[in-house]
Amino acid sequence: MVDRHIAELKARMDKTIQVFEHELVKLRTGRANPAMVEDVKVDYYGTHTPLKHLARIVAPEPDLIVIHPFDKTQVHTIEKAIQAANLGFNPTVDGELIRIKIPRLTEERRKELSKVIHDKAEESKVALRNIRREIKEQLDKAQKDGTISEDDHDRLMKEVEKITHEYTAKIDQAAQAKEKQLLTV
Repeated sequence: MVDRHIAELKARMDKTIQVFEHELVKLRTGRANPAMVEDVKVDYYGTHTPLKHLARIVAPEPDLIVIHPFDKTQVHTIEKAIQAANLGFNPTVDGELIRIKIPRLTEERRKELSKVIHDKAEESKVALRNIRREIKEQLDKAQKDGTISEDDHDRLMKEVEKITHEYTAKIDQAAQAKEKQLLTV
């Protein structure tokens, strides 16, 4: 019963880290990455479908994304969806595929993206703190109900704090690595 709280804490914090890292992958750092466009919603016969379900997306060069639609008739629909997504890309149709040239980042845009990284890191840290608070409330309730002793409660609270600090450090490390990658010209 006691380990259940710690296991739940770690599972929820792992999920928060995964979401944060996925958000970081989507951020443009001047290097082409298929994740930058894979979640663009395309109107595919009346259904908004993520691009990754409609095409094979590759980055054969550091500044190029190539999209190979499975349904060749949807090339122009995909092109319009990418333009409508406001990602700052200008896709070009080349026969049955779409090419997206990734423009170089300006210094100003790099600084803006750096702020976005910090904002996303802070959102993730808030999520970690909310998870910590919920687990703390569960432990307090368990102690009040007599399910766990005061010593177990204190020991678990120290463990919760230690784990929270570890996961916060992981977020800081991932944010710093992404920022270093972003600011490297």
